[in-house]
Amino acid sequence: MKEQFKKFLNEEQDPKAIEKITSKLSDLLMKGEEVGYIAVQKKPAITVFPDSIVLTNKRIIICEPKNLGLSMDFTDYTWDNIAGAFVKENILGSEFSFNTNTDFSISIDYIPKIQARKIYTYAKEQLDLLKNPVTIEAPVFETAKPEVESESVVEDDIEEVETEEVSNFAEIIPATTPYETFETIQPIHVSTGERKLSDLSKEELFDKLQNYKKLLDNGLILQGEYDAYKKEILSYM
Repeated sequence: MKEQFKKFLNEEQDPKAIEKITSKLSDLLMKGEEVGYIAVQKKPAITVFPDSIVLTNKRIIICEPKNLGLSMDFTDYTWDNIAGAFVKENILGSEFSFNTNTDFSISIDYIPKIQARKIYTYAKEQLDLLKNPVTIEAPVFETAKPEVESESVVEDDIEEVETEEVSNFAEIIPATTPYETFETIQPIHVSTGERKLSDLSKEELFDKLQNYKKLLDNGLILQGEYDAYKKEILSYM
């Protein structure tokens, strides 16, 4: 199994199912497409070939084994065709579902609760990025122009004023660094006062996670910091 997919084995995913899926993903992924999470069914009865759901930065892929696991059906839905994502926690696992813009509903049941929460959070992040893309406008630099002195004309007495030739504009124009023209991007925080994470609702926790994602995308925090914030927030959801 490829090293980059081993990280999807830490939430009770079936190793055999992950290995079977990842062996085929290399032929399915498009240019620039990255896998964000993989969730695998875990039914109460022994299931030799469970269904799986793969979330990437471009789409949702439903994986359904067929013919006793010898083949597999893949159905994908791009994020711009998805209207909303939902998760419903039951006694035996959770049900993850999403609707398309054409009112078509797709759902997979018996997803372990922690996996269902992860794919729900990832789906919300992707849909939010699609609706509110983060763009940073390039700064406009203005070129400083030397001031030209106008000649003074006196009616009674016209006096020629000797001007000094300037050969080095750096002597008269103060040096500035390019970074002084950039607007400082202020981090976006959800105002929750002195409340602890344990006191926040799921909606407030999700909003807080979205803001950390925007900070990561803008380069204001490191990936490691974002992962730590995300892990802490998800533990309260």
